[in-house]
Amino acid sequence: MHLPPDDRIRSPYTGYTRAHWEAAADALLAATEPYAAEGGALYYFPGDRTSWSGRLSDGLEGYARTVLLAAFRQDETVLQRYAEGLAAGVSGVWPRIEDRSQPLVEAASIAVALRLTRPLLWDRLEDSARERVAGWLGDALSAEAWPCNWELFPVTVGGFLEEVGYEVAASRKAVERGLERIEEWYVGGGWYTDGEGRKFDYYNGWAMHLYPVLHAWFAGDSRLSTAYGERLSAHLADYSRLFGGDGAPMHQGRSLTYRFATAAPLWLGALTGHTPLTPGETRRLASGALKYFLDRGAVNSDGLLTLGWHGPDEAVLQGYSGPASPYWASKAFIGLLLPPDHEVWTSVEEPGPVERADEVRPVAAPNWLIQSTRSDGLVRLHNHGSEDIRYDPYYTRLAYSTVTAPSSSYDNSVIVGDDPSRTGIEPLGVGDGWVASRHVGGGDTRVTSVVLARGAVEVRAYLVSGAEVGTSVRVTGWAAPDGVRAELVPVLGLDEALGGVVGEGDGTLFVALARLTAEADPVPLGEAVTVAGEGEGEFTVRWSVGGQVRVRLADSGVEVVASG
Repeated sequence: MHLPPDDRIRSPYTGYTRAHWEAAADALLAATEPYAAEGGALYYFPGDRTSWSGRLSDGLEGYARTVLLAAFRQDETVLQRYAEGLAAGVSGVWPRIEDRSQPLVEAASIAVALRLTRPLLWDRLEDSARERVAGWLGDALSAEAWPCNWELFPVTVGGFLEEVGYEVAASRKAVERGLERIEEWYVGGGWYTDGEGRKFDYYNGWAMHLYPVLHAWFAGDSRLSTAYGERLSAHLADYSRLFGGDGAPMHQGRSLTYRFATAAPLWLGALTGHTPLTPGETRRLASGALKYFLDRGAVNSDGLLTLGWHGPDEAVLQGYSGPASPYWASKAFIGLLLPPDHEVWTSVEEPGPVERADEVRPVAAPNWLIQSTRSDGLVRLHNHGSEDIRYDPYYTRLAYSTVTAPSSSYDNSVIVGDDPSRTGIEPLGVGDGWVASRHVGGGDTRVTSVVLARGAVEVRAYLVSGAEVGTSVRVTGWAAPDGVRAELVPVLGLDEALGGVVGEGDGTLFVALARLTAEADPVPLGEAVTVAGEGEGEFTVRWSVGGQVRVRLADSGVEVVASG
């Protein structure tokens, strides 16, 4: 991908300007054109993989996710080929939108694109073509959605159809129904769970916030804009802290192959005026994410986005991932809706949160603790409240970071017996420098966990209850890549190999010191912090700088008391 020369005056951190975003969008769109089929209605990208929805649906996904990019780019020439593909698609090529079917997802992208480009695309279609498009989209109004972010796809389609006067009553009902549904999942502080349970990941930004905020913005609804905008702004206060100094987003959650779609909520805040970030900070974070992936092989030699993280990587895929799935990264280009003279483009880049100072930030809604260090630009996420309905390494590990990925050796886990599972996660609170939870581990044992953090140092403690005396316990730490140092040092209940056994009593305490750092010569862990056992389930942490913390773990909960 050929981009303009870096501009280190306006963009001292990334070198990227609006011209870089435009060039990236143009290159991505140009690379997809040779793969159009059926009059441009389908885009079949190369590769052996087919999603569980089948090849035809995958071809529709190729159209829908790239037309979204074309809509943000507002290129009239490119949009003409998508207009031809749209007319062909609704003339019998595209699969119908049915209950819980992938075309429902893609219909939302098409609806957003049509709403954004109405004078350039929709208004230029012949009346008969518009009727067929509206008829095809109309099935989304009554289609049953999966009970998660999918509830917002009928909202998005309904908003467009109401605007163009198609089945107004049904469209309005679909909008109201979907918006009411997501209220059940709003947990405060700018955070939604993506459906029932505690599913917290990037879908908060690129789905749960994006579609309601865009709908309100399109509709000019001041009441909804205020309500959803305030939530978005609150979310961005936390979200902006999940990007590393190298631009990397947090490596956690599903659908990570959407890569720089993580920039979408950053731009959305600037677009709608609901953000705590300065214009220079917004562009620094968004451009940093785009640059991070473009520099690391996200685009192959044919100019296509691959299925993976940096380059191809099956570990981050799901059954619904097809060859065109990565093009939901198109959402990142929503920033191009901001005109060239907008301050988000004209301001000088400013440092992101991780570049300003060390921080240990409690996030109450998902029960997370975000730990970042300025010296190396690393961000770590201590997860004590997010899980999928099954054991999933991208949801249920104890910690994630911007430089590591969940490993097959069960990093950041407590392994009871030979079972590394962590299910039934129950948040036990988060506070100044600490976060705690309880989960079900191997053999239905109970593991009460707490982590305390300062700088890059972590104190990790686990109380294992309900296991037979003599049951083995093993604690694991970070699986660090080259250039990053991972440490795990036993303190209480563990041997040098980080193993121990369950003893008699109500629970057995295991404590270790951990650190993930890119510093070349960090202070030895033992000089940064000391830990002393004080009784069953109790210990005291003494930081070399900053006083001490007394901690008590029990089945009834966790008590953390700081002093000094």
